[in-house]
Amino acid sequence: MSTVATPEINVTSERTTRHSIRNRLQDALPRIVLAPSFLITLIFVYGFIVWTAYLSFTNSKTFPSYALTGPRAYQRLWRWTFETDPPSSWYTSITNMGIFGFLYVGICLALGLFLAILLDQKIRGEGLLRPIYLYPMALSFIVTGVAWKWFLDPGLGLEQTLHQWGWTSFHFDWIKNKDFVIYTVVIAGVWQASGFVMAMFLAGLRGIDGEIMKAAQIDGATTFQLYKRIVIPMLRPIFLSAFIVLAHMAIKSYDLVVALTSGGPGGSAWLPSNFMYEYTFKRNEMAVGSASAIIMLMTISAIIVPYLYSELREKAR
Repeated sequence: MSTVATPEINVTSERTTRHSIRNRLQDALPRIVLAPSFLITLIFVYGFIVWTAYLSFTNSKTFPSYALTGPRAYQRLWRWTFETDPPSSWYTSITNMGIFGFLYVGICLALGLFLAILLDQKIRGEGLLRPIYLYPMALSFIVTGVAWKWFLDPGLGLEQTLHQWGWTSFHFDWIKNKDFVIYTVVIAGVWQASGFVMAMFLAGLRGIDGEIMKAAQIDGATTFQLYKRIVIPMLRPIFLSAFIVLAHMAIKSYDLVVALTSGGPGGSAWLPSNFMYEYTFKRNEMAVGSASAIIMLMTISAIIVPYLYSELREKAR
């Protein structure tokens, strides 16, 4: 005996099919929207990283050469570092990176925390001071470099102004001195980034439970002990995030050096990014420039990968 499907069952089945197709489209829509961006990133970021790594093992000069020659470019970099007298440009670049990175990150963290603690005291005019401290971060490194170049130039800025006011014995020629020019880059960088770090610490301070602070004060903790044993340890994630951001900015600081010092007297203000650009596009040593770029990438990875690992491990727990 055969059964005949009723119209109601057919309509229900059709609605179920339509609902299923619509759900699939809704699930697939984010992937469809993100697919072009993902493809562009895959090609023009990770694809070019792989291409740069490949070129670093070739003998590329003005134009790419695809015949592998081994790690000769890396050997040249480190041979220049340890076997040259006077020091090579690469040795100067990595030495400056150590000086700039240590002072830039350290001073920004200390100054940012200090400003955040001051603003956290609910002082008058906080709404005005916050944007004043944050404003430099809205400027590009080019604008910051040019402004500080004018300010630090002995013939235009601070030194000339003080001479006109009668203080003729004052001298501040760091921007023209190859031994001190890297410290002018530190000054400009700290001026720009410390307000951003201050904002990060201030957000962290405002997120601390006030009851914990009150309980510690009732137990007799001084202000110094309060910040040393409670507040600063609770800001550990902010310290780590700020360190990652600052270290990344320090390693890729190219435009600040160019705008402020034009590389300094004889390349004395070069950072690895300046070395990479100079050797790749001006001195026709593409393999050497690619090798220096890969070393910079490895340095950034050595900082970011442990951070990402700790974050993922924390979430897994």
